[in-house]
Parts: sequence; C-alpha cells; structure tokens
Amino acid sequence: MRFWVIGAAVALAACGGVSNEQQAALVENAVAGAEAAAQNATAFGQAAEKARQAPNRDAWVGKWTGVEGMVLTIEKDPGGAIGRYRLTNRWGLDDDMNGTFEGVATEKGIAFNRPDGAKELTATDGDATGMKYLAGKQDCLTVATGEGYCRD
Repeated sequence: MRFWVIGAAVALAACGGVSNEQQAALVENAVAGAEAAAQNATAFGQAAEKARQAPNRDAWVGKWTGVEGMVLTIEKDPGGAIGRYRLTNRWGLDDDMNGTFEGVATEKGIAFNRPDGAKELTATDGDATGMKYLAGKQDCLTVATGEGYCRD
C-alpha cells in the first residue's frame, strides 16, 4: 500500500505542473502515512501478544457467595477473548448495588470497574475477607476488606 501511494506521488510529480515543493510534500505525506500504518500494525501485534500472555483466571469461573445475599458470578468472555471475563455482581443491599461488568486478568486477579470505582478481585481465604461469616473458608475472592465471596 505505501509503495502504491509513494509511486502515485512520484508519477504525479513526473507529469509536470507540480512544483518541487509540492512534489516533496506529496512524497513526505506518503512516507508519513506509510510509517503511521506500520506503527499501527506494530501496536496491534503487541496488543494481541499481550492478550495471549494474560494470566488465566478460568479456574475462577462460576458462582461465588458473599454474605446477606451478596453474590459474584464469573463467566469467560462471550467473544472468547483470552484474559477477559464477564462479572455479574451484587455487592450491597441497595437496589442499585448490582450489575454486570467486563473484567480483565491481571497479575493479581481480575480488574473491573463498578459504579463505586475501579476494583480488583484477588484470591484469598475467608479470613482475609475480613468477614466473620466467611472466616475459615479456604477458596475465596476478595474485592476489599469487608467484601469477599467464597465457594463452599
């Protein structure tokens, strides 16, 4: 593609009627466009490679139970993207304290955004949740002290 653009600029310049400055500008624009396309292709390739290297949190897929009706369900991304998850979460008693969120695997867990801010699930035990009802459980995910979900 870039050679075609550069070739077209050179051909136009060869036809005459175009000043040296215009010829130089055409070639310079064609080269800049080709470089930008190459940078975009490189950035896309790097993003794809990073996604392939994302930590796998597939073992966390399923239902996790908190206290007083709080629940977290983790599903794999419906589009099949590696390291991406869909989280359905009820994190409080108020009607507006629930929703579905897109999550991404991180070194520590799964990061996601809720209306109350950016959050990150991490693997813990029940004691680390800081919640009396979950104490002693072994397979848990914690959002923050006072908010956790466990599997029985």
